[in-house]
Amino acid sequence: MKYILVTGGVISGIGKGIIASSIGTLLKSYGLRVTAIKIDPYINIDAGTFSPYEHGEVFVLNDGGEVDLELGNYERFLDINLYKDNSITTGKIYQHVINKERRGDYLGKTVQVVPHITDAVQEWVMNQATVPLDGHKEEPQICVIELGGTIGDIEGMPFVEAFRQFQFKAKKENFCNIHVSLVPQPSATAEQKTKPTQNSVRSMRGFGLSPDLIVCRSLTPIKMAVKEKISMFCHVNPEQVICIHDVCSTYRVPVLLEEQGIVEYFKERLDLPISDSANNFLYKWRNMADRYETLQSTCSIALVGKYTKLRDCYASVFKALEHSALAINYKLNLLYIDAIDLEHTTEAEDPVKFHEAWQKLCKADGLLVPGGFGISGTLGKLHAITWARTKKIPFLGVCLGMQLAVIEFAKNCLNLKDADSTEFDPNARIPVVIHMPEHQPGNLGGTMRLGIRRTVFKTENSILKKLYGDVPFIEERHRHRYEVNPSLIKQFEQSDLNFVGQDVDGKRMEIIELTNHPYFVGVQFHPEFSSRPLKPSPPYLGLLLAATGNLNAFLQHGCQLSHGDRYSDTSSDDSFSNSRMAEWEIS
Repeated sequence: MKYILVTGGVISGIGKGIIASSIGTLLKSYGLRVTAIKIDPYINIDAGTFSPYEHGEVFVLNDGGEVDLELGNYERFLDINLYKDNSITTGKIYQHVINKERRGDYLGKTVQVVPHITDAVQEWVMNQATVPLDGHKEEPQICVIELGGTIGDIEGMPFVEAFRQFQFKAKKENFCNIHVSLVPQPSATAEQKTKPTQNSVRSMRGFGLSPDLIVCRSLTPIKMAVKEKISMFCHVNPEQVICIHDVCSTYRVPVLLEEQGIVEYFKERLDLPISDSANNFLYKWRNMADRYETLQSTCSIALVGKYTKLRDCYASVFKALEHSALAINYKLNLLYIDAIDLEHTTEAEDPVKFHEAWQKLCKADGLLVPGGFGISGTLGKLHAITWARTKKIPFLGVCLGMQLAVIEFAKNCLNLKDADSTEFDPNARIPVVIHMPEHQPGNLGGTMRLGIRRTVFKTENSILKKLYGDVPFIEERHRHRYEVNPSLIKQFEQSDLNFVGQDVDGKRMEIIELTNHPYFVGVQFHPEFSSRPLKPSPPYLGLLLAATGNLNAFLQHGCQLSHGDRYSDTSSDDSFSNSRMAEWEIS
């Protein structure tokens, strides 16, 4: 087993996750089996109880693990499915050690950070690194480990010490450290400054870890003189200084790394059994990055949500939309709209903000209402859903978005004015959305319906069934406590709101579709978590196709984007163009 540790310096949020994902992508493209581990030094057991404004969205894995959004990057870049134990937190490690102490596993010894906590970290990494992924019987060959935070953070020190020890346990030929640092460029002088990187590396070496590669993040490409200066003062050769400047797309990062010889370095440094050329995967990836940067036509999607002030709150939603837009050769213009700004209370308090929000919504080609929790902003979301339904604007509701679509339909089409969710009003007169019977109020962490679940299609006449390839069932990831009340289903279906997908027992409503509408779809699951750059999520792809006027043509041509077919940037439902090629098939 080979281990690649990715650490960060100077500031957090510097791009360690994208660097780690890109390295894994490159190594996989050369035929190696790659896994990934993310270490977060916070004391929380997992990310499940975080507000999205703390660390961005909570990403959900197949096994129900609620983890940091970086594991989403690993899965998307590497096209793998990870496990909850691929996420390590201080809370998990301490809980593990304390449980052992309570059982008497330490034979009465004093339990300390060193050696017990540091040993637990090393054992966890070694055990999880060998777990096969996606049904493969063979163990991974390389484990990419990202240590969250920055070198010098007090909460991260036990992990730094653990890897100081681990480098000797694993042996030099099996362990490589990459340090990601910032090279700032003050606007006053426009000069690239190396001192922060020098100090960060010096601090790291003081803790007993010496970087094998230094990845320098910068606003513009780093000059050779700056690169040589970092090499001289950080005790590495110039070719061990990798420069990644800001680019318009993260898909370009693996290409930049490969161009600077990082694969050749790993091949020699870790004695990797790889050939001199990558497989077809990297060719497709490079082609995708090139196409992303040359897209001309734009599709605007309005995202009406609760956490719109930080883009990372909807990271997977944005990526799923981007994957779908790229698949049909459109540039995504995602319009973030705070749901509260669409409400009449905002109109009274701040008319300018209210009208700007509605103006933004009315300019959109499609509407997305994502998942969320709580009553805040629900009125604004309901107004937006009404607009999409009545104006025949393509709409996708995810999780809470689907539940609100059902409530909106009940209020305005079934004349059930008191329709509501028991999440918002426990004593709702007409509980259209109810809490799941097995959910017991109390602890919030890990108590939802989590992870991958099967959804069975109940009809052949379903847009989403066709988009998924006419399969009898699908499996997608869930994260919710509430569900549509099954006792009211007949009333909805008699008025053209059809529940086309249900769970295996036929009791949980999973997919809704509205008849006589270009695309009005709601899903209880979170399809964005399984979207990949080269395999877009079908519900999101359907939204983009409908928003660009290409859905009917796509369905008529068998729901495939093949090497010989694609939809032109200006085509309508009646026109199908072969002028340019998409690079993959939807599967």
